[in-house]
Amino acid sequence: MLDQGAPPQNRNRTGPPSQGLGARLMRRKPVERLVAEGGQGEGGSLRRSLGLWQLTMISIGATLGTGIFVVLGDAVPEAGPAVTLAFVTAGLTALFSALSYAELAGSIPVAGSSYSYAYATMGELVAWVCGWCLVLEYGVSVAAVAVGWGEYLNELLDGTIGVTVPSVLSSAPGEGGIINLPALIVVLLAMVFLLGGVRESARANTIMVAVKIAALVLFCAVGFMGFKSGNYEDFMPLGMAGVSAAGATLFFSYIGFDAASTAGEEAKDPKRDLPRAIMLSLIIVTALYVLVAGVAVGAWNWTKFEGSEASLAAIMNDVSGQTFWGTLLALGAVISIASVVLTVLYGQTRILFAMSRDGLVPKALGKVDRKTGTPRLNTVLVSLFCGVLAALIPLGKLVDATSIGTLFAFALVNIAVIVLRVKRPELERTFRVPFGPVLPVLGFLFCAYNMFSLDTVTWVVFGFWMAAGLVFYFVYGYRRSRLAVPEVK
Repeated sequence: MLDQGAPPQNRNRTGPPSQGLGARLMRRKPVERLVAEGGQGEGGSLRRSLGLWQLTMISIGATLGTGIFVVLGDAVPEAGPAVTLAFVTAGLTALFSALSYAELAGSIPVAGSSYSYAYATMGELVAWVCGWCLVLEYGVSVAAVAVGWGEYLNELLDGTIGVTVPSVLSSAPGEGGIINLPALIVVLLAMVFLLGGVRESARANTIMVAVKIAALVLFCAVGFMGFKSGNYEDFMPLGMAGVSAAGATLFFSYIGFDAASTAGEEAKDPKRDLPRAIMLSLIIVTALYVLVAGVAVGAWNWTKFEGSEASLAAIMNDVSGQTFWGTLLALGAVISIASVVLTVLYGQTRILFAMSRDGLVPKALGKVDRKTGTPRLNTVLVSLFCGVLAALIPLGKLVDATSIGTLFAFALVNIAVIVLRVKRPELERTFRVPFGPVLPVLGFLFCAYNMFSLDTVTWVVFGFWMAAGLVFYFVYGYRRSRLAVPEVK
């Protein structure tokens, strides 16, 4: 019964009366509660149907795509032949963070990925910031990848039927077009797959991953025939500054290895399989990247990459002297890049699903369809948002915005590993980052270094994005958080 003598300002509080603002912002969600709520949504539950193979394919599917097929053309002019070194430095940054992801995924196997890890270790405000960065990482990444898909679609159409989608319908307004229609279409196609259920989506993704690996192996086989050692004579024409800039850009190529961690509530044995899937996918992807980049620069002088969006297909045409091989690669790229759209879009929907369950975003985003076991409204809204971005924003702006959001989230994951070891040393861990806190600290420093290699405009955009996120949190999530509102018995 309400105490009629209580001061009006103390009535209807959204938390215990003794909690101040600082305590509310630092409230943490217990690991046991995170795990216990796994899979539960509004009106239904997610289905555990993914094994190690499917989880690994999800991570490879989300990672291997636009970074090597499209962004390589932007990175080579920055680093020259040393782009192979840039791939290695970007891969090291991803590796340190992947180790931290693997430990946390084995300890807290839930759908929220680094958002949930931050919630359990550093409190609600930090978790919100991390989740907001993941929205930037996954949502904008889908759009960027979709733009790259449209470029290879034109390459395929030109090589097969001799026509292309007119630039007015395949370019963003800032690049002389009205709308990038192919980019919008591939996002909507991915939406249709996801609405059918996670098992069906995983099967389609596995097939597309096999195609993309075959396409890259084919490129290496054909491209090596045109290999010229002289292309490596001036290995680092723009110095380490160029390698650093290219590394920050190429970090986009590694975004997605954490996608398996967003499937924590749909994995059959998440504690065992999630760490293995994350590490295995990163090893496979890094090996392919370095091999393909090495062959590409060996076959083409680095100065020819400027302005070349579909550079791998162009190299194959140039080396072979015919368009057949380039057209075949373009077909592989169209299929493989579509798998990135599918799996990254999947990851975005599951992160918002977890945030919705915690009350930080509208609970309608956590409603699960009983028939398919998918968050249908969530999937449709996220797809439309990403589709509009892909249709209207140029690729370069999307890549840098994705990279900075990802690097920030990865930096927090590295900190979360250390915090969880201190606060919960007894917690079961199916994987442990070796060398104690040393590698997580290195992971944090590598992320910070790459963030500061990005240009000022990217930082300004990131600042506005974070400010908007904080406004949303204090207007909506702060008061509606399930940790703020007592559970109704």
